[in-house]
Amino acid sequence: MIKYLGKRIARSLLTLVIILTVVFCLLRLMPIEGYFQNFDKMTEQQIQVGLKEMGLTDPLPVQVLRFFKDLLQGDLGMSRIYRANVPVSQVLADKIPVSIRLGSWSMVVSLLFGLPMGALMARYKYRWFDRIGTLFIVCIQAVPAAVYFLYIQLYGTKLIDVGLLFQMDDPKYWVLPVISMSLGNIAFYGMWLRRYMVDESNKDYVKLAKAKGMSEGSVMFKHIFRNAFVPLAQYIPTAFLNTVIGSIYIESLYSIPGMGGLLVTVIKKHDNTMVQGIVLLYACVGVLGLLFGDLLMVLLDPRISLGKKEGDR
Repeated sequence: MIKYLGKRIARSLLTLVIILTVVFCLLRLMPIEGYFQNFDKMTEQQIQVGLKEMGLTDPLPVQVLRFFKDLLQGDLGMSRIYRANVPVSQVLADKIPVSIRLGSWSMVVSLLFGLPMGALMARYKYRWFDRIGTLFIVCIQAVPAAVYFLYIQLYGTKLIDVGLLFQMDDPKYWVLPVISMSLGNIAFYGMWLRRYMVDESNKDYVKLAKAKGMSEGSVMFKHIFRNAFVPLAQYIPTAFLNTVIGSIYIESLYSIPGMGGLLVTVIKKHDNTMVQGIVLLYACVGVLGLLFGDLLMVLLDPRISLGKKEGDR
């Protein structure tokens, strides 16, 4: 386990270094307006002095090394336009807790409803519950999310008596955003768990368990569910971390001051330093999601050989 974990962490760090280096170099090709709040009012001399103070006139390799040195010290740079002269880390620290709270509740709801739905659909395959679950999944996947998000907001605000302006201290204002963010994952978990459980139900160990006299319900939930959940578990950490980052549409729809839409906003404002910091966060989320997903599979199923798994990669 330690050897496998060490290799995965080393590979993840190398991936992050490559991603950040590429992004850093690409941002240096962007217009320099992204480093000045009042670029149109500045003289050429003022621009050159500003670039020199920020170290942007140094050779690119020197800038890259300085960037990673500052990064190791927790310095992500200063926002130049989005929030002038405010550290990027402070901007993210103000927004990440909101998205963590929203994303965490959404994942809890998704797992509480998605997994039982998928298990019951597999248990009562081709019966009324399976048909209703299939209809729900098809509707969620076929109908554009923006459509049912708007309907949830339109009728949900009247149903639970909340206003359109989001209030973080009132639990009722979290209900509709959480439900909206959960629907896609509920359909995802339900669909794939049903598929994995149906595949498992045709294997020899299931036939053997039934031949020994075990009830169909016991075999379904004690054996089939456990084995079918293993491949699905690989995606849960990534889904959780991506949900924590926030939904652009949901947070914009309910005016939630989280991470959703922040990357798009700073790109439009040409705040290169903010773009750099947010890309770092997204890269970490993606790499950590894959790492935790692999480890979760190994922990849930001891039959998976770490050596074999690493060799297959």
